[in-house]
Amino acid sequence: MKKFVPYANEADVLHIGHLCIENRLDRITISGDVDLMADQAGLRDARALLQVLTDVVARLAAQDLPATLPPPDVKTVANPFG
Repeated sequence: MKKFVPYANEADVLHIGHLCIENRLDRITISGDVDLMADQAGLRDARALLQVLTDVVARLAAQDLPATLPPPDVKTVANPFG
């Protein structure tokens, strides 16, 4: 598994089973599913997921966090194809 540094960039994506873990500067998005089977592959996936979540928790715990983040500033732009 490649090194995944939580909140480091807007590009890294990990796949564990059919689980997709996307890195962002202000959030980690986890979507999809993974079956943690009682076999070597299941153990490998469980360890990978545990490592990612451990890294996320450590990164969050090391910061002075706000109670909540403000909603994103969304802007509407004219359709360049319309």
